[in-house]
Amino acid sequence: MDKHVLLIEDEPNIIEAIRFILSREGWQVSSHADGTTALARIRDAAPDLIILDVMLPGQSGFDILHDLRSDAGLAALPVLMLTAKGQPRDRDLAERYGASRFMTKPFSNAEMLEAVRQLLGQGA
Repeated sequence: MDKHVLLIEDEPNIIEAIRFILSREGWQVSSHADGTTALARIRDAAPDLIILDVMLPGQSGFDILHDLRSDAGLAALPVLMLTAKGQPRDRDLAERYGASRFMTKPFSNAEMLEAVRQLLGQGA
């Protein structure tokens, strides 16, 4: 069965790029663009992996990650954090809140594939 990746991102170009990259590899990709309702969407979608942008309308990716890690049913879900900033404090906060991996934009196709493969336990 295909692995399901839920992309929580509000930039259409990023959504399409990631969907294209991952769909080509056989993964099912769905997206959600609102931070306020992201946690409910995660519960409904039951993804194998979340790619989570830091800057979202309504609620930040950091807040969503914190809520995920506080929820016993979702705490073990792998989360790849994306940010356009890439400041050391952003990386530190992502690590403190329990991000599985952190990636800055722009990223290469190969970098995205390698990260998703690793997080889904499919090697590099």
